[in-house]
Amino acid sequence: GGQPRNVQPFSDEDASIETMSHCSGFSDPASFTEDGPEVDEEATQEDLEYKLKGFIDLTLDKSAKTRQAALESLKSAFSSKILYEFIMERRMTLTDSIERCIKKGKSDEQCAAAGLACLLCVQMGSGIESEEIFKTLGPVLKKIVCDGTASIQARQACATCLGICCFIVTDDITELYSTMECLENIFTKAYPRDRDTNGVSSTHNTVLHISALLAWTLLLTICPMNEVKKKIETHLHKLPSLLSCDDLNMRIAAGETLALLFELARETDADFFYEDMELLTEKLRALATDGNKHRAKVDKRKQRSVFRDVLRAVEERDFPTEMVKFGPERMYIDCWVKKQTYDTFKEILGSGMQYHLQSNDFLRNVFELGPPVMLDAATLKTMKISRFERHLYNSAAFKARTKARSKCRDKRADVGEFF
Repeated sequence: GGQPRNVQPFSDEDASIETMSHCSGFSDPASFTEDGPEVDEEATQEDLEYKLKGFIDLTLDKSAKTRQAALESLKSAFSSKILYEFIMERRMTLTDSIERCIKKGKSDEQCAAAGLACLLCVQMGSGIESEEIFKTLGPVLKKIVCDGTASIQARQACATCLGICCFIVTDDITELYSTMECLENIFTKAYPRDRDTNGVSSTHNTVLHISALLAWTLLLTICPMNEVKKKIETHLHKLPSLLSCDDLNMRIAAGETLALLFELARETDADFFYEDMELLTEKLRALATDGNKHRAKVDKRKQRSVFRDVLRAVEERDFPTEMVKFGPERMYIDCWVKKQTYDTFKEILGSGMQYHLQSNDFLRNVFELGPPVMLDAATLKTMKISRFERHLYNSAAFKARTKARSKCRDKRADVGEFF
């Protein structure tokens, strides 16, 4: 019968195999253990593949819980290591399993399957094999996204998956436009129909609208400039209405999309002029300095931080550059297009983002990082400080912080006594 099996999830211990099995030269130096035992690379790789084969088989199990646990374990493995050759041999089996789970599964299983589909395309990169995967899964994802009877969580996951997979694989401009239209039909429902309406009411569909908007924005970054101009003309005057939404995440998604649209508009036309600039900057400034007492402090801090950056982008054409460290490398995020792309892949890869930036050819091409940096184990070991040295450094830093804080406290105390 459909009794759930005891599925042993893909663990951190399994993930650690990446450092010795596939490309030890790409791994973070911190992942090497000091004076650890010799590892039989071939044996650990075989053990890993044996486990993964078991998970693939369990995606066909009669029990929904077993299938979902297997999907989650495969997601953990795909996000934490590069498994190109293993997946290449089984891509059609994986695609069939994902398709079946999305079509016949319930909400949680559909979400897990959509997440695995994203990671499958991230692993395969842009190529003929990925196109075949998308040809199979694309219509299924679109059907769920547009299905009003499906759960909101499943539609949200499928909208995200649709945008990411299309971004990775499609060279067909017609397919790109078709996917964007599907997503557009979803998030435009968040626009207020009555022009006199000042606010946008928050509904249970908001999470779906946010995912569709962010996926659409990601695809806009790879559109030809003439199509970008059309989309800007259509949406730039409507998006500000979403800044009044009750949902914080919708306000942030709308604000960041606006910043990105202004960036693209100014790239296509240096003299770009927006008629309602004064009204828009007033709205953005209000959100950047929002002090409403009925909102949580954490939400207010997050909102103010985001909208300060959005306001700078719209008013001053400025972007606060961020630096991302991974292994011995550094990457600078210096524009909204790059930020949108990085945030999207960080969302699906989670803690595996740094590893993929080091060793995933597709992601390195997207962020123009060049071929992976090859470092041998000896070089990596010299880069790593010993535990004792790390302990000394942390102790010294802690003492310095304590002294600095003590001085500040003394100054405040003196001022209080003086007055």
